[in-house]
Amino acid sequence: MLTKKVEEFCNRQIEREGYSSNLYLAMASWAETKGMAGIAAWLYAQADEEKEHMLKFIKWVNERGGTAIIPEFKKPPVKYKGVPELFAEVLKHEQFISASINEVLEVAIAEKDHATTNWIQWFVDEQVEEESSAQQIIDKLNLAGANAIYLLDRDIMKLRGDD
Repeated sequence: MLTKKVEEFCNRQIEREGYSSNLYLAMASWAETKGMAGIAAWLYAQADEEKEHMLKFIKWVNERGGTAIIPEFKKPPVKYKGVPELFAEVLKHEQFISASINEVLEVAIAEKDHATTNWIQWFVDEQVEEESSAQQIIDKLNLAGANAIYLLDRDIMKLRGDD
């Protein structure tokens, strides 16, 4: 059984994961309309992954005797200055989500909710991967310079490690 405080933080995370999905959808749409199909595909895949994370939280809250709240999501930005700025925003957002996941973990520990403490560890590990993936893209952009957008767009899906 979830305590009210753990339930509250998990519901807050549902909103943040849902917003993350919408943020990456907006970024993907922007990239796609700029002719960057590879970058768009990477962002669409990220959006799907964030939606899965939201669903995991919804199911966890409900299975543990709480009530998952499906919130209204704030509209994400729809325009971006360029690809380097977009990926800087991706990294910044993933760092925010990492901090938020850590807060859920801290509350679960404080509330002596061992099940949630154990369950949330998957998200802690996932966030290490998410931040690393965004940083790798930024590092490659920095190495190659402005002319790298075409090559990044072509090769970006290989960076997810899905193949």
